[in-house]
Amino acid sequence: MLSFFHDAGHVIEPYIRHYGLFALFVIIYLESLGAPLPGESALIAASLLAAGGSFSVGSLFLAVWAAAVLGDSTGYAIGHFGGRPLLLRYGYLIKLTPERLAGIEAQFRKRGALIVVVARFVVLLRQLNGLVAGAMGMGWPHFLAANAFGAALWAAVWTFGPFFLGDWFGLHRAALANP
Repeated sequence: MLSFFHDAGHVIEPYIRHYGLFALFVIIYLESLGAPLPGESALIAASLLAAGGSFSVGSLFLAVWAAAVLGDSTGYAIGHFGGRPLLLRYGYLIKLTPERLAGIEAQFRKRGALIVVVARFVVLLRQLNGLVAGAMGMGWPHFLAANAFGAALWAAVWTFGPFFLGDWFGLHRAALANP
């Protein structure tokens, strides 16, 4: 796991160094919208760059939070205005029967905010979060509040964690990789 973050960080780091927080904003926005991009890896790399003084950790956090909220909100709008008809028409291709769709909608009515917050921390769910919430008819105010809160938690973990703990992991990397 650590080697994945290390390798992905080396691929992404030059772009973040060259384009700064704008590059990270674009990566996080597109990942939150549904694109399969390495948002977490990019954020960890950027956090370590911030620890080295390349940019402010506060600016990093705000850029990531804004990108995550805007990306998921764009996905929500796409899901809200176009997702349901697609699910009804092509849902059978992913074994989404009308009964299963009704069950998912019921879960979103009962636990939608919790689903949106927790999904932020799960790789594939993070990309589909807004699209699914919009397609399931989750109310916009509830989605926006859960989205903003979940994005703040996620951005805080992956911004401030590596920023403050990066040196410790660097010192203990060999021991962690080979237990």
